[in-house]
Amino acid sequence: MTEDRAGARGPRPATLLVTSPSGVRTRVPVDRVPFRIGRLGANDLVLRDSRASRRHAEIRADASGYFIRDLGSTYGVTVNGERVESAPLRSGDRIEFGFADSYSVVFTLADETVPPAAEPALTGGAGLQKLRATLEVARALQTSLSTDEVLRTVVDAALAVTGCERGFLLLCRNGGLDTRVARSRSGELSPSDLRVPARMLLRALKERRDFLSMSFDPERTECGGQTIADLELRSVVCVPLVRVRTGSVEETAALTPGNDTVGLLYMDSRVNRADLSAGGRELLTTLALEASTVLENARLLEELWARQRYEQELKIARDIQESLLPRALPAEGWFRAAGSSAPSWQVGGDCFDIRQTSQTTWAALVADVSGKGVGAALLSSLLEGMFLAAPASCLTLEEGVRRVNAFLNERTAGEQYATVFYCTVERGGRIQWINAGHPPALLAHCNGHVEKLPATGVPIGLFEDAVIRPQSAVLQPGDRLVIYTDGVTEAMNGARETFGIRRLQEVVARAQGASARELHDRILAALDAFTGGAEQHDDVTLAVIEYRPD
Repeated sequence: MTEDRAGARGPRPATLLVTSPSGVRTRVPVDRVPFRIGRLGANDLVLRDSRASRRHAEIRADASGYFIRDLGSTYGVTVNGERVESAPLRSGDRIEFGFADSYSVVFTLADETVPPAAEPALTGGAGLQKLRATLEVARALQTSLSTDEVLRTVVDAALAVTGCERGFLLLCRNGGLDTRVARSRSGELSPSDLRVPARMLLRALKERRDFLSMSFDPERTECGGQTIADLELRSVVCVPLVRVRTGSVEETAALTPGNDTVGLLYMDSRVNRADLSAGGRELLTTLALEASTVLENARLLEELWARQRYEQELKIARDIQESLLPRALPAEGWFRAAGSSAPSWQVGGDCFDIRQTSQTTWAALVADVSGKGVGAALLSSLLEGMFLAAPASCLTLEEGVRRVNAFLNERTAGEQYATVFYCTVERGGRIQWINAGHPPALLAHCNGHVEKLPATGVPIGLFEDAVIRPQSAVLQPGDRLVIYTDGVTEAMNGARETFGIRRLQEVVARAQGASARELHDRILAALDAFTGGAEQHDDVTLAVIEYRPD
């Protein structure tokens, strides 16, 4: 006994005679103070009633003896029928927690008898107790937000229905059985209190023929050389838990045992024989189906929460990706540009950037990373930073590409790669570019001729020793460069026809003399007209560069 305000000797030993809503009586010693009472599993006396508060009340002791104190509960505490905030306790006092059909506790001191009038009366016999236990499960299903709390209520009700002493709810996990709930009539048990080997229960679960019932041979020697009978268990009851379907109970019962089992409800008794008469078997089956429904609903809810978390993470990734796009592109001066990127999903594997790398040079990048989702988006952002930092490193274009390729191949072992078009444009008109497996860029000359700039090597990251040679040319005033991903040329209409590079070339050729912004908008307008609003399955990225020297 812990020391309290009464001094080192402590208060006299006390006991609580607890009657559950289902009529099950247990004696619980007040073995420490404060002795906490409430719905949470960490309390000394756990009230398996969804109407009870998490921390409902506590019993303390001082020099004058024991007293009970309400901990701000919703429905209050009554002692001998009167609601109290704090009240002394005498032997025989009856404590209730807000409702007459909930838990009832009789407080007793050692060596003192309880007046018969104080003993809680049980009416209606065993049948009424079973009904009350079932109603308690229904109440928990309606009001509780905790899956474990409902499952504990199911196990308690199963103990009341069968008259067994201990109950365990076990779930199938990774080819075995894990204990989710372990209960006795007096409260919590440890999973180790289940002495029957889980492998034996699992075999009986798998070998059963009837979907909603099971049994196992008590003479099998799988308990450290002992049989089940050697464990002195007078009764053992096992009921499977099934993967409930959205239809009726009849549909669920018609399923096959194989992959539609999620666990089992196990109960045993060393003193009493399990009572499965007077509808007890039907009630037990109903409880097992209710537990199965709770588990299925919990699984669906966890999937929903996981999906919501994933969508939130995608939104964060999308916001980051959008923040990396160029905020403003030059519309005046010798170098002008326009561009956009529209992911087909919440985040895309395409990226583009155009920025000034020196007083006389601009760099442009359009890349398409293999795959979709957050991984592709992260890799595209990494490539963007590496390529646009390359001019500041004093490396040649070929050496910079070689290092990026080696880095990516080393990290992904060739499992993820990217097609890349990267170029630098100098004020004097010299352009250098690499095309690593990317769709050919279109160079629209001021005289109306449209030239393709095909691939100069394989995609970045695909091969460790890949050679990607840079190319160069001299731009003339009014020349424009159109860079895009395959989401443009492979865009489909309702007839499953692709936009194709031929249509793209025609749009570019007809836009002779148009500015970078005008050409960009005409291409997207032609693309929208062609697809007619059909859903696309690839990102659409487009960048247009215009050379306009003073």
